[in-house]
Amino acid sequence: MNSGFKQVTFGLCALSTALILLGCAETTPDVAISEPDPDLVFVGGYRGPADDCQLVGESAFAADFLDDAANLVACPTGSVAMESLMAETGAAIITQTNSFTFFSIPFR
Repeated sequence: MNSGFKQVTFGLCALSTALILLGCAETTPDVAISEPDPDLVFVGGYRGPADDCQLVGESAFAADFLDDAANLVACPTGSVAMESLMAETGAAIITQTNSFTFFSIPFR
């Protein structure tokens, strides 16, 4: 094979790999809203009573994010609990407030 063909092939493989990895990466928004946190109704720990990620009940703020086929869960932004919830469930971030990151986790 000529060296130009090898370089193009290598470049295409590297680009494909990078695009695949970027598609798999879950990123956290860099900026939370700077307004005070809304009134939230916490029902209890999502994975257990001591979990920092809380099941969120109905409130004026939560109404836009509640789904009858999923749990609305709020974790302290940047917390270990938030990172472990994302790793365990693959949940995507749906919104943030000043202190909390929210996830919609479908029932299984």
